[in-house]
Amino acid sequence: MGEAQELQLQVIEAQELNLAEDVALITRPPFPTSKTGYKWWLLVAFYIFFVLSGQTIATLLGRLYYNKGGNSKWMQTIVVTAGFPFLLPLLIYFSHKPSILNQINTANNNSPSIITLALLYAFFGIFSAGNNLMAAYGLLYLPVSTYSLVCATQLTFNVLFSYFLNSLKLTPVLLSSVVLLTISASLLALHSESDGSTGITKARYVIGFLCTLGSSALFSLLLSLYQLSFEKILKKETFSVILEMQIYPSIVATCVCGVGLFASGEWKSLKVEMEQIGGVSYVMIIAWIAVAWTFCTVGALGLIFEVSSLFANVISTTALPIIPIFGVIFFHDKMDGLKVVALILALWGFISYTYQNYLDHLKLKALTSLSTEASESSNILAPL
Repeated sequence: MGEAQELQLQVIEAQELNLAEDVALITRPPFPTSKTGYKWWLLVAFYIFFVLSGQTIATLLGRLYYNKGGNSKWMQTIVVTAGFPFLLPLLIYFSHKPSILNQINTANNNSPSIITLALLYAFFGIFSAGNNLMAAYGLLYLPVSTYSLVCATQLTFNVLFSYFLNSLKLTPVLLSSVVLLTISASLLALHSESDGSTGITKARYVIGFLCTLGSSALFSLLLSLYQLSFEKILKKETFSVILEMQIYPSIVATCVCGVGLFASGEWKSLKVEMEQIGGVSYVMIIAWIAVAWTFCTVGALGLIFEVSSLFANVISTTALPIIPIFGVIFFHDKMDGLKVVALILALWGFISYTYQNYLDHLKLKALTSLSTEASESSNILAPL
């Protein structure tokens, strides 16, 4: 009788081990079962709002800057990270006062060294500067509608990077999403017209497309590395760590872009730009671009911290149907048949991803339930 009970316990332990492995293979779903309180939902909703509104406003204002006569790629690059001073009061506040957004995980008391943090922030700052510069070239040479649709490829890149860096499980539905978004961007690559943008040659269009594509790839890599840093290096569940990951790399990136601005000689043309656009208008455009990108980045880091890098990228991709519409309204971009097809494929790819996360969420709930039942059975049999 004792041998039978021991054998049954071994079977239950094996089942628990298999369940744990299955759960580990599933990427973190968009709605974690361990955080279902309304406060968490409200927090995630705020982050989503920051990403969608910030990305849309910043992209449109960036296009407006070029349309009004601005021509400095380094200025367009530096404003992406130059808004970090707006976050300093929040960092001071949340670093010294515990709150709902600043719950410390007492289980992780090991903090990385100052050297590790300095290297981490420098790495993200330098690579962010490169990413922003490529995005500035893309926005200069492409219509805003084309630019936003090419950015759909960032989800494809993020899937690949998440597979290698964040243990994402690839499925047929997820792969179909990747294929659809890739085809969407390829259609735009073949559509090598200036789409009504004055002074944009075919060669510059190709440069803008390649820069935007490269920016999407680097942005996706950075998101996956952000998630890896939160999980493996920082290991703190505080809102202040999100602000630190935004502020300190932004300081590095802003310094790098400042050097680039003066080394390239573009700083000499800033006075002419200001006179052409108008002093107040110029300052307002630059300031609001900085504010919009700052809150967009905080929202993206918050979603990475609370959910995953892939989910943050999906929310960013959700802005794709919004930006081209505003581009047509405000900048009179052409929305021809090929762009409509590309937009539909991009939306189809986004829906495929969302459906895959829904399936993963259901599977994770089922596996969690089975694991709980197996644990309860083990506890019942243990005293026998």
